[in-house]
Amino acid sequence: MFDTLPQDPFILVSYVNTLLRDRYSSLDELCAELDINCAELEAKLRGIGMEYSALFNRFY
Repeated sequence: MFDTLPQDPFILVSYVNTLLRDRYSSLDELCAELDINCAELEAKLRGIGMEYSALFNRFY
């Protein structure tokens, strides 16, 4: 699933937030475009204490 994404969760959150800021208006749009499972992505980032905010369209 994450073959094209960084494997380190701290780099991954930075990468995903950059994509959300620059290209995608929502996490669902990002996941659909990159063909990744949103629940798995959120779970991986939750493992380092990050939660997605739809209001700000980023992980905190």
